[in-house]
Amino acid sequence: MNKFKTVLTAGALALAPMTALAEDSSDPIVIPIHNWSSQIVMSHVVGQIFETMGNNVEYVTTDSQAVYESVRLGDVTLELEVWEGAFGASFRAALEKGGLHDAGDHNAVTREDWWYPMWTKDACPGLPSWEALNDCAAVFATAETGDKGRYLDGPVDWLKHGQERVESLGMDFVVVNAGSAAALWAEIGAAEADKRPVVVFNWTPNFAEAVWPGEFVEFPMWVDGCDKDPAVGPNPDALYDCGNPADGYLKKAAWDGMKDKWPGAYEVLTKISFTNPQIAEMARLVDVEDLEPEDAAAEWLEANPDVWKSWTS
Repeated sequence: MNKFKTVLTAGALALAPMTALAEDSSDPIVIPIHNWSSQIVMSHVVGQIFETMGNNVEYVTTDSQAVYESVRLGDVTLELEVWEGAFGASFRAALEKGGLHDAGDHNAVTREDWWYPMWTKDACPGLPSWEALNDCAAVFATAETGDKGRYLDGPVDWLKHGQERVESLGMDFVVVNAGSAAALWAEIGAAEADKRPVVVFNWTPNFAEAVWPGEFVEFPMWVDGCDKDPAVGPNPDALYDCGNPADGYLKKAAWDGMKDKWPGAYEVLTKISFTNPQIAEMARLVDVEDLEPEDAAAEWLEANPDVWKSWTS
């Protein structure tokens, strides 16, 4: 146990007692971990809150799409970052099968799509229009992509459908997948030195928005079904021919059995609601300050008692 967590746990137990402690099972609450910083730190933040209540917590690495089936079956207990744009389809499919439910929204509003730092606009002044971006494709060309522009998408397992977007809209871009979130930040950082125009996958809430001001590319507006029905969107023969939701939800999901097995922890889960700046700060502690996720979580909790103690009292 790290020093932050030791201090936090002792203080929290004294200041935020729970009347429902005895009702919660001694079995571990299983929290899934994915591969982006805010979700990892948030998972440890919530896990450490549960521990101050006397609960046992276990963390397991889980695929960010398959996790909804795992929650539905009770193999993991909850999911803390259900992004509408990335995981809405998987979440809805699991809801239809039964076994998990919507445990409430965060205050945060999400967006995830093609993005560029503001200096890029100097080389392509028609931005943020996607048509203008396509007209400027040669500005983004590299030796790797020939005369076509280079778009750095998220890792393959994030399923961001960049290639489908390019094909459905007839864009003069080559999609290259980053190996990790760190590779996306490295791309932006490397371009900053000489203000080289770049377009990459990005999202909000995210620490990067405070470090590199930028904008999302404006594609045809998201319409429900754009990812399921070719008739929806401007290209009647293709899917993914529109942008992601510009004001997407960030939900929590829970196994249906959680409220009976861990009623105290479940009640706290339904109260938990983070804002965009709070989530961005969690990610910053890892991506900029280089803290380990559990230390970042403990530091965030220690710095924000007014936020989380109201959920446990």
